Amino acid sequence: MIFDYETLKLIWWLFVGVLLVGFAISDGFDLGIRTLLPFLGKNDDERRVIINSIGATWDGNQVWFITAGGAIFAAWPIVYATAFSGFYIALILTLFALFFRPVGFDYRSKLADPRWRSAWDWGLFAGGFVPALIFGVAFGNLLQGVPFSFDGDMRVTYSGSFWQLLNPFGLLAGVVSLSMLLMHGSIYLQVRTEGVIAERARRATKIAGAVFILAFILAGVWIMNGIDGYRIITMLPANVASTPLDKTVEKAAGAWMSNYHNHSLLWMAPLLGIVGALLAIILSGAMKPISAFIASSMMLAGVIFTAGIALFPFIMPSSSDPRSSLTVWDVVSSHLTLQIMFWVVLIFLPIVLAYTSWVYSVLRGKITVDMVRANDHNVY
Repeated sequence: MIFDYETLKLIWWLFVGVLLVGFAISDGFDLGIRTLLPFLGKNDDERRVIINSIGATWDGNQVWFITAGGAIFAAWPIVYATAFSGFYIALILTLFALFFRPVGFDYRSKLADPRWRSAWDWGLFAGGFVPALIFGVAFGNLLQGVPFSFDGDMRVTYSGSFWQLLNPFGLLAGVVSLSMLLMHGSIYLQVRTEGVIAERARRATKIAGAVFILAFILAGVWIMNGIDGYRIITMLPANVASTPLDKTVEKAAGAWMSNYHNHSLLWMAPLLGIVGALLAIILSGAMKPISAFIASSMMLAGVIFTAGIALFPFIMPSSSDPRSSLTVWDVVSSHLTLQIMFWVVLIFLPIVLAYTSWVYSVLRGKITVDMVRANDHNVY
């Protein structure tokens, strides 16, 4: 099966979206739980229960994060390079925050000193809170346009700063990201724990869910009425290789809603985000955490594809020089590279899914205080 270049460009846009959804579902509850750790665990035993609810799987969940980053690097190399130029400080902060995860898990229980353990608890909190917030802030800034441009030799110049990323809409998008991952994490805690911790997680689900729904709707209204989008006026044929400068782009009010206006079925994405959140809240309250987890996974998929559909075909719009904006059509690797990678994904993605499913089926069950105490030297 050999696809033409234009079709492969579309397939890889979808693949990257699927990998981001996989990362949000698998690693997202990890980020949410670590953010909730200091608040839902009232003593050391309870915090150890929370930590061990993800202790056996957190490193495996990173496969999705690494794979998504690798796919962007291989399929969209210009996006990868430009993003690291524009979001360098934000990405470094995210990376440094993620350092707290492995060392926090491994070192927290080495000493019984309450101050030592409390310090690592807050380190684990930072390792969940900072990435969850920054991922949303990054998406918020993509929708507003990033201040970069290319010269005739395709050298990129970034004219913004880290503090400009922390604008009102960017922070609102950060709240959307943070609240949906908190909700996802608290539901997973209900799946893996019982008693008072599960009850606190149920209450956290309601609060995070309400914040998410409000912030998500507000962000949608803001995009429709207060943020100019981008549209392509002229470009080379999509089935030929091109550079970002081989097109004409205009900035226009309401342009981010064009795909939704042209294809009404696409409204299913934001609807899935809201309905998934509502179902998750209801099912969590009804003590059906596994069903609630499925619903919150639907919510994550809906939110990510809502943003992707609004941006399409743009991946990284430029506010400095709209013509320099990066799109699905002009930032991809060669036809041969995309074709080879297509088969690699087609072979290995089902293997990853099957292995992940097997791991979670083997490690299913509740984590309790008694279990942690009985295995004091074998668990975190």
